Amino acid sequence: MVGAKKKVMSYEEVRRQRVEENKKRMEDLNLLKLAKHLRPQPNPSSNPSPAKPRARRPAVLAPARRSSRIADQPSVSYREVSATPPLSLSTFSYQRRDLLNRVYASSEVRQYAIHRAEELQSTLDPEHPSFVKPMLQSHVTGGFWLGLPSLFCKTYLPKEDEMMTLIDEGEEPSQTKYLAGKTGLSGGWRGFAIDHELVDGDALVFQLVSPTEFKVHIIRANEVGGDSEKENQDEEEEEEDEALEKGKRAKAKAAEKENKNEEDDDLDSTRRRSKRIRTGKNCISGFLITLQEACL
Repeated sequence: MVGAKKKVMSYEEVRRQRVEENKKRMEDLNLLKLAKHLRPQPNPSSNPSPAKPRARRPAVLAPARRSSRIADQPSVSYREVSATPPLSLSTFSYQRRDLLNRVYASSEVRQYAIHRAEELQSTLDPEHPSFVKPMLQSHVTGGFWLGLPSLFCKTYLPKEDEMMTLIDEGEEPSQTKYLAGKTGLSGGWRGFAIDHELVDGDALVFQLVSPTEFKVHIIRANEVGGDSEKENQDEEEEEEDEALEKGKRAKAKAAEKENKNEEDDDLDSTRRRSKRIRTGKNCISGFLITLQEACL
């Protein structure tokens, strides 16, 4: 440790001596003075004086210069005025749905709704093409964009953007914007979905009754759930009825078997009694014969 300290001290001492020698050389060569002279000196006259704030004159509202011929006439306004009154936003506004409390349909309910929709589609007129469209959250909440089957659109729908009419089961029409490039319904579909209270899991059958008109049949998921519950209840009731019928048949068989056993017992007892009577008659007849022989 002492040797290391001596080495450190000697290094520091050598370094300090070298610094002093360099300073001495710089003083001998007048380098410090030359550097000071070469450094640019600040010019006090070149500093700009701070700008004085200008006092603003108060605005004088003087009448505009006008000709004496029209001085007595009212002033003309050149502001653009729309010929039609502005559309009220409340007319086209719908209540925003709560996206945080979305209700998602189960896979069983969704599949059953699709099955019901396909059954309904099979009963429609085949001359008018149709397709089944299950509803998702993006169709009925949030984005409100309804994509249609691309093959159906390319085969039957217009090749350019067109206004389509959706007619519900109550014959109420609704206008929607069909985008041919995206093969889907955009403007107006949101109002249709909200007005008809469509939810996730519903299944819709679209029937093209004219080039720009759809007949829409709605299969609701909540009704499907009610039907399935009712069918389950009916099945349970049928099972209970079958169990009762089986119980009744079992009771009837048991009673029939018991009656048969009783009849067999009665028959056996009758046979035994008749056998005993025959035996008694035989004994009496033998006794009488023996008695007659003894008398003779």
